[in-house]
Amino acid sequence: MFAIIGGSGLTQLSTLEVERREVARTPYGEPSGALIFGRLAGCEVVFLARHGYGHTIVPHRVNYRANIWALKAAGVGSVVSVASVGGIRPDCAPGALIVPDQILDYTWGRAHTFFDGADALVRHIDFTHPYDEGMRRRILDKAREAGEEVIDGAVYAATQGPRLETAAEIDRLERDGADVVGMTGMPEAALARELELPYAAINVVANYAAGRETSMQGVHFEQLEQVLQEAMLRVRNVLARLCQS
Repeated sequence: MFAIIGGSGLTQLSTLEVERREVARTPYGEPSGALIFGRLAGCEVVFLARHGYGHTIVPHRVNYRANIWALKAAGVGSVVSVASVGGIRPDCAPGALIVPDQILDYTWGRAHTFFDGADALVRHIDFTHPYDEGMRRRILDKAREAGEEVIDGAVYAATQGPRLETAAEIDRLERDGADVVGMTGMPEAALARELELPYAAINVVANYAAGRETSMQGVHFEQLEQVLQEAMLRVRNVLARLCQS
């Protein structure tokens, strides 16, 4: 059984045959919403909407620790994160699907570890490669089997949000080596590593980042919904194929 964490554009998984909903309780408070247990293409899946089912939780207010803890406690063996991003690298154009392989973390003030508190021992995790390579390869292989074009590898820059970035900030991110920019990749990936949950991501490019291509003078929000709707159909196709051996 694996988990799908859905972000902007995937607050519900319409192809999931829902069996039950479970309101989880964790030592870190409540997750973003109920865990949705069901079957996707015949296999067991748990779905969680990162921003809540009404898309009301801003990125820096997401209870990442509760989300990851609840999924681990539910018995999932791996996690696939779906998140929308802005494209910085020229080929990371609106509508593209990307399986990132590295992270730059610019977030601050978020509860970012389970190894915290007066009685907690100091523990360090290896985060050289933040995404599980086995999961990454499986997503890429299944996407190709499904006939969906997916970009292999990108550096994901996690920013604080909820505002989008300035053109100068995107220039800085590009100089730092970022290819795409989003707001929810951290600390989610690191928390999954702390609990030894294999974790990988599918990024959906919703728009060019500020100061790039069609976003040169600003990001056009009215165009994002259609891009995400069309791209999420392809994401659902990949997720269904992931369920097949």
